[in-house]
Amino acid sequence: MKRTAFFISDGTGITAEALGNSLLAQFADIVFERITLPYIDSIEKAHDVVTAVREAHIKDGTKPILIDTIVDENIRQLISQSEAIKIDIFSTFIKPLESELGIKSRYSVGQSHGIVESQRYKNRIESVNFALDNDDGMRTRHYDEADIILVGVSRCGKTPTCLYMALQFGVRAANYPLTEDDLESNGLPSCLKPYQNKLYGLTIDPFQLAAIRHERRANSRYASLTQCETEVVFGEQLFKSLKIPFINTTTFSIEEISTRIMADRGLKRRIN
Repeated sequence: MKRTAFFISDGTGITAEALGNSLLAQFADIVFERITLPYIDSIEKAHDVVTAVREAHIKDGTKPILIDTIVDENIRQLISQSEAIKIDIFSTFIKPLESELGIKSRYSVGQSHGIVESQRYKNRIESVNFALDNDDGMRTRHYDEADIILVGVSRCGKTPTCLYMALQFGVRAANYPLTEDDLESNGLPSCLKPYQNKLYGLTIDPFQLAAIRHERRANSRYASLTQCETEVVFGEQLFKSLKIPFINTTTFSIEEISTRIMADRGLKRRIN
């Protein structure tokens, strides 16, 4: 089964996408064509949305799903005329909160993702810069400032995980790639030894690793299944021998990997 899902917002659309995707993920047997329409902040644009939804309805033969975070009442009323299954996130969640708290919400466009606090924004940027500056073992002299140091073989997901943790949690995350020499020595590289309490290992299925590496360096020893199996086995043995917690990233998303690391290491979110 295939359905079209619209994420509509008068801001960036990030909130509509995040909540919408979480809801749609519960229906794994349905293929959703996801369409995000941000900055729907005028009546003219709202009419365009209604037209797009109508066309999707005709094309699919079924009503599209429309998930919105529109603040403006006039725009919301117009979009509500769409031939769709409508999920108005603000009215669904904000109205009950207003009733319980006894006050009206501010209903501000972009309130969740705007730069509402300069220090919080600064912390996020500093965390991202830290992740980039301390990526792939390029620099190790700032490891004393890291909240977490991810270690693992090349291409097992260290860099995107570090960047996600920086963006979403404000965590200062560095990463270090375990080379063939590191793995054969059966010990930690000297630059990591003082920070063993900050280490967290990532591993991956060798077949998946070979496929990823093949995209980068096809038909090379680096991408061969034998090499990948050897590195993964040595890496996991190293983690176990030194009691370094680790996670197999093969079947987990970056979001899941990051939150598991945060929970396992007891790391606190630095930005809200």
